[in-house]
Amino acid sequence: MSCIRLVMIVSTLALSACASNQPIVYPNAHSQTVGNAQTQHDIAECKALAESAGTSSSNAKANTMATNTVKGGGIGAATGAVGGAIAGQAGRGAAIGAASGATAGLIHSLFGDSSPNPTYQKFVTRCMNDRGYELAGWD
Repeated sequence: MSCIRLVMIVSTLALSACASNQPIVYPNAHSQTVGNAQTQHDIAECKALAESAGTSSSNAKANTMATNTVKGGGIGAATGAVGGAIAGQAGRGAAIGAASGATAGLIHSLFGDSSPNPTYQKFVTRCMNDRGYELAGWD
């Protein structure tokens, strides 16, 4: 499997992992009265309102991932070229270093801070509070 193909597979998995941030609803009287289906509907509406207001948790995370992946690729290419030059294969070293560095940057983004954008989180929390819910946090 080529290094570029591996980076693409990891990138796809990383982007799908970003969408898992969900508010945790405390089971107060309101949430128990309306039930789970209505609660999930209200969460979806509050998230849509947050995004229509110009904030998004997924865009902030995707930009961070892209930046870290590119930075890692550049650093990896430079260090790989130096190592490859010592061994007499600078081009091959640079290619291996770039793929390794990009993967390392992506992995760093994945396992770094996975909390949603603070503005997005505050928006959704306030929206849910205004509807009578209490949030216990985010997963």
